[in-house]
Amino acid sequence: MSRLVRPDGCRLYFETHGDPDAEPIVLVEGIGGSVQTWGRALPFLASELFVVASDLRGNGRSDMPDRWTSIETLADDTLAVMDEIGLSSAHVYGVSLGGAIAIRIALSAPERVRSLVLGATPAGGPGATPLRSPSPKGAPHLSLYAPRFAAEHPGHVAEDLRAWRTNPPRRGAARRQWEALRRFDAHDRLPGITVPTLVLHGTEDRVVDPENARVLASRIPGAELVLLEGAGHAYMSERAEEAAAIVLDFVGRHAGGRDT
Repeated sequence: MSRLVRPDGCRLYFETHGDPDAEPIVLVEGIGGSVQTWGRALPFLASELFVVASDLRGNGRSDMPDRWTSIETLADDTLAVMDEIGLSSAHVYGVSLGGAIAIRIALSAPERVRSLVLGATPAGGPGATPLRSPSPKGAPHLSLYAPRFAAEHPGHVAEDLRAWRTNPPRRGAARRQWEALRRFDAHDRLPGITVPTLVLHGTEDRVVDPENARVLASRIPGAELVLLEGAGHAYMSERAEEAAAIVLDFVGRHAGGRDT
């Protein structure tokens, strides 16, 4: 558990899990998330990979500067975390807002990316379907889950919400992140992504329509598309082991692409 200070004074919190000599993967959370967002997935991913997870500025235990920023700044923050740890490259796994940040990294610094995993990620630009705005306080809510899952597993959902509220986003952070995501449009640049890419999405996602996954997979050369039947936006929680196994298989097939 560590922090680094960015040039603007913003302190970023990050954690590492697993064997430092294993294949590295960087996790990038969604709107209003934190390291806890990955709680159910982390043990599975860290069993085979060296996992780096950080709180975006405004989230969890990271600072929120008075002046807001953009997807570009959030991408630069993520690269700074990699630099702090000494990773010249890694697999980058982003979910929702984190997927947009991961796309930005793959486009601006492809040499830092061994492979790209885009989970529940909006496509942006032409062909994208409208996003559902987060709740006013940025708190996790039932729309993150597939309706049937939420109805049948209330204890699971309640446990998630307790964990996520341990380190909630700073006041106003979710709204600012939402606005940054709405402004981000890499649609015309997607064909320029040169790294192996996996697009992963739940078919019952009520926040980011699954059609976005099909757009991303069709625009990114050679991208693999995996749709989790019946899963919602929080598929990393609903189907933690299954989703992690898909990611581990993909990363395994693209391991060792660049030196650490």
